[in-house]
Amino acid sequence: MADGPDIPHLADIRALLDADPHGCALACSVRDTDGTIVDFTLVHLNAAGARFLGRPPDELVGRTYRELWPETVTDGTLPRYRQVVNDRVPLNRTVYYDRATVSGHFEFRVVPFGDGFVARFVDLTKLTLGPATSAGVHLYDALDAAFDGFALLRAVRDDTGAIEDFTREYVNQVGAKLAGRTVEDLVGGRIRESDGDTPLFGELCRVTDDGEVWQERLTAPDTAQVWEVKIARVDVDVVAVSYRDITDHVDQQEQLARGAAAVHAAAIRTDALQAVTAALVAASTPDEVYAAMGTVLRPSAGGHGLLVLLAEDGRLVLRYHAGYEPDVVSRLRELPLTHPYPAVRVGTDGEPRFLHSPAEFAAEQPDPATAISGGGRRAWAFLPLSTGGQLLGALVIGYARPRDFDAGERADLMAFSRLAAQALQRSLLFQAQMSIAADLQRTLLPAALPPLRGAQHAVRYLPWTHGADVGGDWYDVIPLGPDTAALVIGDVAGHSVTAAATMGQLRNALRAYAVDGHRPAEVLRRVNDLLVRLEPEAMATCCYLELNLADGTVTGVLAGHPAPILRAGDETRRLPLPPGPPLGVRGARYHDTALALPPHSDLVLYTDGLVEDRQYPIDRGMDDLCAAVRSAPAGDPHGLIDHILHAGVGPTPRRDDVAILALTVDTACGGRPTVHAPRA
Repeated sequence: MADGPDIPHLADIRALLDADPHGCALACSVRDTDGTIVDFTLVHLNAAGARFLGRPPDELVGRTYRELWPETVTDGTLPRYRQVVNDRVPLNRTVYYDRATVSGHFEFRVVPFGDGFVARFVDLTKLTLGPATSAGVHLYDALDAAFDGFALLRAVRDDTGAIEDFTREYVNQVGAKLAGRTVEDLVGGRIRESDGDTPLFGELCRVTDDGEVWQERLTAPDTAQVWEVKIARVDVDVVAVSYRDITDHVDQQEQLARGAAAVHAAAIRTDALQAVTAALVAASTPDEVYAAMGTVLRPSAGGHGLLVLLAEDGRLVLRYHAGYEPDVVSRLRELPLTHPYPAVRVGTDGEPRFLHSPAEFAAEQPDPATAISGGGRRAWAFLPLSTGGQLLGALVIGYARPRDFDAGERADLMAFSRLAAQALQRSLLFQAQMSIAADLQRTLLPAALPPLRGAQHAVRYLPWTHGADVGGDWYDVIPLGPDTAALVIGDVAGHSVTAAATMGQLRNALRAYAVDGHRPAEVLRRVNDLLVRLEPEAMATCCYLELNLADGTVTGVLAGHPAPILRAGDETRRLPLPPGPPLGVRGARYHDTALALPPHSDLVLYTDGLVEDRQYPIDRGMDDLCAAVRSAPAGDPHGLIDHILHAGVGPTPRRDDVAILALTVDTACGGRPTVHAPRA
């Protein structure tokens, strides 16, 4: 087929090839004596093909492939073309050349023609995106300029139709670089032949067959590089694979996530610190401080057990525990300052200790005979309870798992311990002051009330004081004769030692004037004059009742004080006593009012803290009290007071001291006195 004389219409074929905008060539076989094809002679090359090869046709036509392109002998090109001619099966092939004579991506279509073939070659880099104008962007040039790796793979199927491999029809420059190879090495090759069983082969097959897009992040185990890979089907048996190295991006995301986690952790620590602060500030007594530690501090610190050991009389004494086993608690009740338990050292030198594991804990107590078990804990924070230069003892927080205790957590735990120490010191001082106040209160009020013939009485005093403050409420029962007595209840304004002292003076003066035999109004007048002279700034209220149990009468005077409640039969009402000015008013005058006191009746005297405060009107409180007295059990003054205190009378919570004096007239007693000691 040197000139193709045996081919009909050869001129027409050449004209058809010349009209094609892509490169076209016509070649005929060169056979050996035994008929084997050993080469091909280029018979015709169109103008597009000449431009493609960069040489004029007359330099190429008539010459063999071995002469023109010697590499075709070694790169597998001639065997492929020989197979096309012999088997009469067309060949599609994509190649990439990076040579001095030719460079770029090309698609070859080789079709058998007579004793030779027609080859059509398309320069893929000349394909455009968008309209075919000067503004069009060459598709493969655009892909080569992309930041991401990109490849087109065509499936290779076996005789059963199953995919056995993929041929690389295109790989951009970035993709080849990311793979550590050249585009010319990759294009036209098969992935399994060159890369073995790639982990993506199964995904490539699935996308090729079902068309479902697949996208994942993959981390290279040897380099720790992170890749984002996407596979999509773009044609029958053709998939596009894009991939990019996102290691830096992932690192940045992880740094941002760590920063956000640190900010979140700091916010959590701040919230925990605020919660602990609020709980400890609200605690007044040691028990309240311990409760705040157990309910707020322990969970805020993440602990599963908590101990508070205070230094007392040359030893460390356990004052509070939560979450610890009974056998551990029993060993910790009292520890000498020579014991190796870590809290002892912390409670004496003031330096915190953080033990990260049971092994570290065991190393602190090497002698099994004296060692105290850690129970179910696996890490410990031993923190000093120190404030204002005073070391109170040690706070122990135990954890169920080993713990690192980083710098931030250690700082938080130390802040917790300082807050706990401040609250504990304040509460211990408050407790001491309360004890002083309670002792003072007991000395100012009667230890026991005298018995009355024909009546039973009971009293209840409910202090509402802070620190060393002492209330000014008082009560008294003053015997005046075999069947007569004075009932007194009053309230000096204020909560202070001065108010308490004034209350003591008033109580003693009332007793003296009453025992002298003065009528109730005269008793209060004299007491008022005395108060004006001795304490001109003081103010007090008082209810004074003189009982005559023999003839069933009561004579009363009010000095700015709420009226007693009388229950007689089915009727419960305020005792109708006219109000008088409070004690401490210069020139004040008072008047006696005599009333009947029926048998089996009840009298309730009280201070205003029971029925009113700034937010609770006294009329409402009086209605509450009348209702409670009305429904209370009869014949028992103690039961009557208990019922009042449990009936929701007056403001809740209370903001003032309360004193209640209840009396039940009981003529069935036969003249024998009934004694009831006051209840605190």
